[in-house]
Formats: sequence, C-alpha cells, structure tokens
Amino acid sequence: MTAPSSPFTGLTGFTTPPRLDAAYTAWNTVASYDDYESAQRAVDRLSDDGFPVEQLDIIGSDLRLVERVTGRLTKGRAAAAGAASGAWFGLLMGFLFGIFSSGSWFGVLIVGALIGAAWGAAFGFLGHAATRGARDFASARTIVAMRYDLVARNGYVDAAKSGLQQAGLLRPAA
Repeated sequence: MTAPSSPFTGLTGFTTPPRLDAAYTAWNTVASYDDYESAQRAVDRLSDDGFPVEQLDIIGSDLRLVERVTGRLTKGRAAAAGAASGAWFGLLMGFLFGIFSSGSWFGVLIVGALIGAAWGAAFGFLGHAATRGARDFASARTIVAMRYDLVARNGYVDAAKSGLQQAGLLRPAA
C-alpha cells in the first residue's frame, strides 16, 4: 500500500507541505504586508542581496472571495457569448481540417467558424434558459488576501529581517 500523495508535490514545486499553524507562522514571520506587490518586492530585494530566497514563503491570509458584477445576462447576451466561444472553437477545428484538406483552406476555416458559432449560440441560449432566471447577471470572481506574511524557514528569519532592515524595507523592532 502506498501513502496518499500530497497536493503540494509534483507540479507545484513544493517538496514538503508548508507549515501554516499559527505558532510556527508567528515565530517565523519576517514581515507582513497589505498587498502582494510589497511582499514580492521584499523577496526580490533579498534575492538581489544574495539571500537564499528558497527558504521564504509568502502566505496570504484572511482570504476574501470578491465577485464583481459586470452586467445583466439576458438570453441574447448568453447566445452571443456562446457564439463567440463557439466561433473560436470552430476556427480551431477549421484550421485542423484545413491543414489536411486539398480544397480551399480558407473556406474550411470560415465554415468551421460559422458552424462553431451556431452551435455555441444554441448552447449558450439553452444553457441560460435552463437556469430560469436564477442567475441573470454576468460576473468575474477573484480571491484576494487581506494580508501577506513573509515567512522564513529553517532558521533564516533573523537573517531575512536583517536584510530587509538594511534595505530600508523593514522598521527596526522597538
């Protein structure tokens, strides 16, 4: 029997899962920032100064889901959005068929886009109609953190604090 795989191995670049318990984070926090760009700037400065940045984590805390309503979603708009995405898919299929056809390559491309747009419009219209008005708006979602902590691992917290203080990116402790 094999151990279950961790979501932190493989493509993410984590060889071990990050420690996120409050005590570990409190003792190893180098600095806290209100925005990601400031935390990134601090890591970049430490990197420029030769600090082993592979010993650092930027941890976003107090996550919020923000959904920005972008407009009304009518059956017509749903059909138009479906037609647009269907046209792109149709263009891709037309391109692939056009490569291997001996006829008019451009004609196959246009027919693919038209067929894709028609099917996309139909699915967009029917998909929105199936909701029966339960969601008549379009939106974009994102997750934002309210605070970003720069956390050092393996005993590097004091060296990271010192490096940021020398760079003027961290106030000296009182």
